[in-house]
Amino acid sequence: MDFLILKIVFIGVVHSREGCVHKDYGNGGTVCVCDESHCDDLEAIHRTDKQVVTVYESSKSGHRLDKSVLNFGQKSVPKANKSVTINVDKSQALYQAIIGFGGAFTDAAGINIKSLPQILQKRLIEDYFGETGIEYTLGRIPIGGSDFSTHAYISVPIEIPLIKEAKAVSKHDIRLIASPWSAPAWMKNNSELNHGGFLIGQPGGKYYNAFANYLVKFLDAYKAQGIPVWGITIENEPEMAIYLGKIRNIKHPFNSMTFTPELQRDFLKLDLGPIMSAAGYGPNVTRVMVCDDQRPFISQWAQVIYGDKEAAQYVSGMAFHWYLNNVSNAVNLDTVHNQDQSKFILSTEACEMWMGKDQHVYLGSWQLFEKYAIDIIMDLNHWTGGWVDWNLALDTRGGPNWVNNFVDAPIIVNATAREYYKQPSFYSIAHFSKFLPPGAQRLNHTLAVDGPTDADTLLTTSFVRTDGGTVVVALNVGDTPIDVTINDVKQRQNITHLLSAHSMQTYIYFDN
Repeated sequence: MDFLILKIVFIGVVHSREGCVHKDYGNGGTVCVCDESHCDDLEAIHRTDKQVVTVYESSKSGHRLDKSVLNFGQKSVPKANKSVTINVDKSQALYQAIIGFGGAFTDAAGINIKSLPQILQKRLIEDYFGETGIEYTLGRIPIGGSDFSTHAYISVPIEIPLIKEAKAVSKHDIRLIASPWSAPAWMKNNSELNHGGFLIGQPGGKYYNAFANYLVKFLDAYKAQGIPVWGITIENEPEMAIYLGKIRNIKHPFNSMTFTPELQRDFLKLDLGPIMSAAGYGPNVTRVMVCDDQRPFISQWAQVIYGDKEAAQYVSGMAFHWYLNNVSNAVNLDTVHNQDQSKFILSTEACEMWMGKDQHVYLGSWQLFEKYAIDIIMDLNHWTGGWVDWNLALDTRGGPNWVNNFVDAPIIVNATAREYYKQPSFYSIAHFSKFLPPGAQRLNHTLAVDGPTDADTLLTTSFVRTDGGTVVVALNVGDTPIDVTINDVKQRQNITHLLSAHSMQTYIYFDN
């Protein structure tokens, strides 16, 4: 097949309207500091002329979604010893659609955001949800408490004002996903909010019925606040208490409750499904996701629940968390998709705990930038429709957390200094969330390698947006640069651009 060989004409590099004020804490990268006088922001994405390709780059060397405007032209002169062509084929069948990207409105996030001056509270929400931010379209809400609270409780959370602010600044419809960590203690056989435990009795009994009605009351309460909930998971990490007991011989320390796949299947068809539907929260209104636990578990959950037609009629998708993800178990996503292709797959929680380390927040970690990007690309390339981070904001210790289960976050708040820090991981998510709005569909693409390029150092994915924009994301985790050619098979045109060592680029262009 003949292709027109075109060259990039370099027009210029355009930085965000306000550039990053870098601060290096010695962790392999830098944070961008936001205070009352300055905070970096991003330009809104607009349609460009047919011959224009816009590239956004972040790198270990300091770029943070810096923008280059390119034109198609004659073949460029290679700049690296390694080169890869990404063949994007829009003539073939499309894959899954994007549901969204986002983070969680935990108590800890709310406490930290509200500890900032008013102007920075507003700016932080805009950074996540605004058009000059990274344009999150998903938000996760704990039903009752989680460990990221100051104490164990089962009452109304404090995040409603923040959710309303996020919805106000967004041009998108913010889709909210609610998850319980535990039923009220009186419904459980251990009479505790933590340490796992089961609902008393069996599905179809009064306690399972009461828990279903409890979830509906939560949906009613948010609806009364003008905040409809797009979807729910039945239980956060329902098998984790069993896993911790068997593998690590410890009791689950924080808010938790156990469901096996079989119990959740029967709860769905005997209690939750009929009760939600009767209350006006059927699958077309509020989407129920099952599992909401680790990726190695999801195949069994799909087999048990999707295989039961009576239960499956109430299920819209499969939710999973990233903590046990690796290359070998990504195939589980394919298995789940093939079990029932009408149901979506969504990654609903991710964060870095820095296991075995003395601290849990590493300001400026480029390692975490790459870990996030690798995971997102792997998930997207295996039928996942979106990716939800954990806490929107934490303090410099990684909390508050009532059981000292401190973790890292894309935004770290230093209330004493009246500032917050945007971690490299914040910009890693941005390479996807800002450019892949809901409805974008994954494209078929192949790689052609020229030179000693290690396939493990270059990761790619590609999508077409509902507005006709084509998006390609390329991540280089290697120590040497790569010449990357984006070859649009259908349009018979290509461009070549240098992808620096330890960097990620998002390309976007419009056919007409």
